Amino acid sequence: MWVQIPPQALFYLMLDEIHVIYEDKNFLAVYKPANLLVHPVRISNFQFPIFKKPTLVDWLLKHYPEIKNVGDPSTSSGQANLRPGIVHRLDKDTSGVILVARNQKYFNYLKHLFSLYERSPEGRQSHQIKKTYLALVYGELKPKTGVIKEPIRLKSGTIKRTIWKGKMEKQAITEYKVLKYYQRKSVLNQHKSATLSLLRVYPKTGRTHQIRVHLASIGHPIVGDALYGPKKSPSTGSGQAPLDLKRLFLHAESLEFSTVEGSRIKIEAALPEELKIVLRKIKT
Repeated sequence: MWVQIPPQALFYLMLDEIHVIYEDKNFLAVYKPANLLVHPVRISNFQFPIFKKPTLVDWLLKHYPEIKNVGDPSTSSGQANLRPGIVHRLDKDTSGVILVARNQKYFNYLKHLFSLYERSPEGRQSHQIKKTYLALVYGELKPKTGVIKEPIRLKSGTIKRTIWKGKMEKQAITEYKVLKYYQRKSVLNQHKSATLSLLRVYPKTGRTHQIRVHLASIGHPIVGDALYGPKKSPSTGSGQAPLDLKRLFLHAESLEFSTVEGSRIKIEAALPEELKIVLRKIKT
């Protein structure tokens, strides 16, 4: 007999996947699973909220309650800080490493580093913070290394971002390197195949949805991207066996930065099992 699990339970099960990669007295490096919001979104942003979804912040406050008052001050309207300890973004759809400050001094320091990274017009400050992602994209991406330099802005009337050539828009820079090409044989015709490319991606600026928008703009959207990808999977549509991927194939693999003391630290998050399974399925 099939038992239907309510959506609330699915989100609480997701909290069990969170784990600490590194911690000291100043900050945590935590693994965030895909499809989990980092922090609560104000209900006023939605017309018809169904239920309050658990977030990474819920998990953090349960296990590290001392961070409750770490972060930016409450809003002018008196609403509490919804992002205690959180110093940078990681999309709901993306898995991987995220940093959390444990005290106000380190929050201010890390927030400053990330603000330099995010507002850098040409990636000039990006040497202070180095982010690395893994992405699986549709098609045979060539050349094997490249740089995408295209400004990004919010698309009017939607939550999507788009490439924009206006002079006033902030520059966005993404470097990439192809690690491997995968040929997926058609289940209908063994003489036909579809190519997927596994990339290591190095964003040099920190715009919202930057990697997703940039890769889609050059004709290689990320596998599993319901927002910027094709309406119908190219692989499934051409007779390929479905990947059965319930998430975006984008993973924040590592984050490197300088500590207050001046030492360099690199935090790494292993590729989650659901993405390893996909790579095993399409292995050449």
